[in-house]
Amino acid sequence: MKIAFLGLGHMGLPMALSLSGAGHEVSGFDVSAASLDAAAQSGLAIAASGVAAARDAEVVITMFQTGRQVLDAYTGAGGGGGLLEAAAPGTLFLDCSTIAVDEAQAAHELATTAGHRMLDAPVSGGVVGAENATLAFMVGGSEVDFEAARPLLEAMGRRVVHCGGPGLGQAAKMCNNMILAVSQIVVAEAFVLGERLGLSHQALFDVASNASGQCWALTTNCPVPGPVPTSPANNDYRPGFSGALMAKDLGLAEQAVGLTGVEARMGMLAREIYREFAEGDGSRQDFSGIINTIRAESAGGDERTA
Repeated sequence: MKIAFLGLGHMGLPMALSLSGAGHEVSGFDVSAASLDAAAQSGLAIAASGVAAARDAEVVITMFQTGRQVLDAYTGAGGGGGLLEAAAPGTLFLDCSTIAVDEAQAAHELATTAGHRMLDAPVSGGVVGAENATLAFMVGGSEVDFEAARPLLEAMGRRVVHCGGPGLGQAAKMCNNMILAVSQIVVAEAFVLGERLGLSHQALFDVASNASGQCWALTTNCPVPGPVPTSPANNDYRPGFSGALMAKDLGLAEQAVGLTGVEARMGMLAREIYREFAEGDGSRQDFSGIINTIRAESAGGDERTA
């Protein structure tokens, strides 16, 4: 298929390369010159603009940072013409950005009103998942459009779930990341507590990873070096998923909690913890680096790493 892939950052570029490697004709674009250079060096075909890429595409995939960017790109509000106007009638728009549910629903309405098809399909799995084509996709939109997009999603990921109608892919992503944030914090707290009690990291990991404390935040994203050699803790907390992105996603959850009136004390406490984390060095670290904040703020400031 002819695919326009717009947004070639740390996640978008490897996703585009996975599609290209699967035999699709991919044309990419990004507003960042550095991202374009990296994409060109990787062998990806580069378009003159997002609109130019969309004109010849059967599928337009966006991987942006905010919902406002998605909506502006669709309508051309930022200048230079919009993707929806440029694309041929019936083009499938696939937005893999993580944005608010109401923004995703607005994008669906804009696309369908313009005579196109649209799915919201945010991802989970971070940079490693994008590079290894093992992402999880949570998809909102019609069943027919989901089945049309499935081969593309499966070329980029390992798990593809149709979550329901427009915006419900974003809803699933938001709920998942609220679970993840809370679990990552409490795993970090448990390791710091274990340190203070004289328990080694490996002993705690061996117990919890095979008991009722088992979770992704422990067995894949372990916040201390050693037990899981591939976790960011073994690489100075270089982000697979940064504290800034977690703070952003929890901000979306906060909006949804406010709109629905759900009592979500743990999720909103995680929102506040990661908001503060992202205001400092945590914005450039993996979100598992929250363990260093917990150590520093614990009584006595003891930062032993047992």
